[in-house]
Amino acid sequence: EEYYGKSIAAIREDLREQIREQQMIEGVQQKHFGNIQLSPSEIRKYYNSLPQDSLPFIPTTLEVQIITVEPKIPLEEIDKVKARLREFTEQINSGEREFSTLALLHSEDPSAMRGGELGFMSRSQLVPEFANVAFALSDPKKVSNIVETEYGFHIIQLIERRGDMGNFRHILLKPRVPQEALDTALVRLDSIRSGIMQHKITFDEAATYFSSDKETRNNKGIMVNKTPRSVNAGTPRFALNELNQDIAKVAGEMKEGEISEPFIMLNDKGRQVAAMIRITARHEGHRANINNDYQIIKQMAENARQQELVDEWLQKKIEQTYVRIDPAWQGCELKYKGWLK
Repeated sequence: EEYYGKSIAAIREDLREQIREQQMIEGVQQKHFGNIQLSPSEIRKYYNSLPQDSLPFIPTTLEVQIITVEPKIPLEEIDKVKARLREFTEQINSGEREFSTLALLHSEDPSAMRGGELGFMSRSQLVPEFANVAFALSDPKKVSNIVETEYGFHIIQLIERRGDMGNFRHILLKPRVPQEALDTALVRLDSIRSGIMQHKITFDEAATYFSSDKETRNNKGIMVNKTPRSVNAGTPRFALNELNQDIAKVAGEMKEGEISEPFIMLNDKGRQVAAMIRITARHEGHRANINNDYQIIKQMAENARQQELVDEWLQKKIEQTYVRIDPAWQGCELKYKGWLK
């Protein structure tokens, strides 16, 4: 407040106005210029028109296969987590503690900072086991039974329902994985690696039959990039900073075709697993070219065409619109011509 010289409410209103304006701009651009598709010949023509030194530098990218083995969690560790969650439920039901307070103090989900609140979500945005229980809740004062998902164990509370959307809060606890269980998983992976190195089984086959990773095992262990807004999104290519950090540490210096030693990583569910990777392709950093980086050149060409259409549209609107420019600013160099009439 002191820095901006405004109250929190005024700062929030300014931010809301900026967001509204940005959404309006994006809406107009999407409506008029959101469906630009260029032919291969147009893309090649654009590429040939670019000076070589204006082409972007493409960082080193890797294509990676992975096999993971989940460590077996002892029953006593699971029982400990369930006992804690039952204790939390009793404290909430007795009025001793608020659900949100317990979530803030104990939940192992990022939502803990918001008192466990997830915000309004549809059933499809939640994992099925969680959604089935959450959307069955009808009383905001009630706490669900313990729910097991791939993330761990939860208790859930309804905040509000709006049609098909629901706002829930939850507490997530994850059973501790003992070192012995991790060591056993590493030994299992080492045995699989030996079989691959001795040509008794291929990496593709091992990934299909032995990997615990649901997302990759049906695709021969091939990882697919899901980084939002990345030029590599939807492809098997990853820049190092787009890989899981534990994988990146191992993959950084590996050569094409090389298979790593087994290692422990934290997966995207926040759980420790044993993993082993193979580098199927390594593309060293280089200036973008149409043969190796077609999708990037295509995106550049379409963005350039979109900007041309925006400029043309704006120029026509300027000719049809009266805008008063303060005399003090009329000497400024303007990006678009025609403002001064």
